[in-house]
Amino acid sequence: QVQLVESGGGLVQAGGSLRLSCAASGRTFSSYPMGWFRQPPGKEREFVAALTGSAGSTYYADSVKGRFTISRDNTKNTVYLQMNSLKPEDTAVYYCAAYKRTYLRTNYFREKEYDYWGQGTQVTVSS
Repeated sequence: QVQLVESGGGLVQAGGSLRLSCAASGRTFSSYPMGWFRQPPGKEREFVAALTGSAGSTYYADSVKGRFTISRDNTKNTVYLQMNSLKPEDTAVYYCAAYKRTYLRTNYFREKEYDYWGQGTQVTVSS
């Protein structure tokens, strides 16, 4: 059983920054790609970013490209999401997720490709 625990959410003004962390346990962390998703209020959950097990490749939603950075520290079994230049539309519950395969396929943006999820952390960006 894999456990994912997010932290680092909070309230920030527009233009500010936050760094989310997701601590993982339960399987060989470095073998699996990881992703971040978010669910804005009243909307469906959406893809934010993903990276391979080695962190050699990263992928982003167009809405966050150039502002967010996903990274991982396999020695700490932790994945991060550095969020800069935050906008009110970034307000959402952010979830980290573990990909179900050890290799990232082109459908990395689909929720069904992830088999474990954290409980979520709230990010609120005020204008």
